[in-house]
Amino acid sequence: MPPSETELPPATTAPSITATPAASPSEKRSSEKRSLGVVYGITAYSLWGLLPLYFLLLIPASAVEIVASRVVFSLIFCALILTVTRGWPDVIAAVRTPRILGTLAIAAALIAVNWLIFTYGITTGHAIETALGYFINPLVSVLLGVLILKEKLRPLQWAAMGIGFIAVIELTIAYGQLPWIALMLALTFGVYGFVKNRVGQQVSAATSLSVETAVLTPFALVGMVILSVSGTATLTSQGAGHFWWMAASGVITAVPLLFFAASARRLPMTTIGLLQYFAPVLQFLIAVLFLHEQMGVERWVGFCIVWLALILLTADMLIQRQRSSRLRQGR
Repeated sequence: MPPSETELPPATTAPSITATPAASPSEKRSSEKRSLGVVYGITAYSLWGLLPLYFLLLIPASAVEIVASRVVFSLIFCALILTVTRGWPDVIAAVRTPRILGTLAIAAALIAVNWLIFTYGITTGHAIETALGYFINPLVSVLLGVLILKEKLRPLQWAAMGIGFIAVIELTIAYGQLPWIALMLALTFGVYGFVKNRVGQQVSAATSLSVETAVLTPFALVGMVILSVSGTATLTSQGAGHFWWMAASGVITAVPLLFFAASARRLPMTTIGLLQYFAPVLQFLIAVLFLHEQMGVERWVGFCIVWLALILLTADMLIQRQRSSRLRQGR
C-alpha cells in the first residue's frame, strides 16, 4: 500500500522533482491536428504511389482512353461530393470569376498532359522513369522559383541544382537519350503546382478538381467518341469488370486529392515537402520489385545522384524551418 500523507518524509528531506507541466488544451488540439495531418498526407501520397498497379488493371485500354475516362468519371464523382457537401455555390463563384476560371483552365491543361505522360509511361514499361519524374519534381519547383519568381538560391539549393543537372546528364547517357518521360512529368507537375498556388487560398480542393475536370470533359468525350468510332475503345468491350475498373478511376483520382487537401490545411509546407517522397518511392519499388523493370548500374548511379540532390534540398528546407522557428520564438 502507498504511504498516507502523514507517513511521507518531511518536505525538507523529500527529493526535488520538477513536474512536467501538462499540455494546455490548445497544445493538445494542435498536436492532434498535426498527427491527423500526417496520416492524411501519408494516405494521399501512398495512394498516388500505388497508381501504377491500378493502371495496369486497365490494360488493354490506351493511355488516351484511361485519361479520358478518368476525367469523365472524376467529374461525376465530384458532382456527388459537391451535392453532399453543398459545395455548388463555391464552384459557381469560381466559374464566374474570370481570373480563377482562367487559372484553373491552365492548370487543367497541364494536369491532363501530366496524366497522359504518366499513364503512357506505366502502360508501356517505363514505370521507373515515371518515378524518376516525381523524384526530380522538387528540383524543378526550385528552378521555377528562380526563373519565374526571381528567387535567390541558398548554397545548399545551388548544390542540389548542380547535382541534379549532373544526374540528368548521367541518366541521359544511361538511357541513351534524354529521360523525356521523367523530365516532362516533373515540368508539367511543377508548373501545375505553381499555377495552382495562384488560387490555392481561394478555392477548395473539391472546387478546383471539379472546375478542372469540367474544363477537360468536352475534350475527353470527343476522345472517347473517336476511340469508339475507330474501334479501339475498350470501356464497353472488355466485360463488366473492366468497365467498373475504368469507372473507379474517378474515385481513384478524387480521393487522394481530398486527403491531400485535408493534410495541407493541418501541416506546414515543410512537412508536406517531406511526405511527398512517399509517392515516387512506392512507384520505384513497384517498378523494380513487382514489374521487374531493369535497373542497370548506370541507372542506379543516376538515381543515387538524384537522391543526393534531394537530401541536400531537404536539409536546406529543414534548416530554414528551424531558423524561422527561432525567429518567431525570439519576438
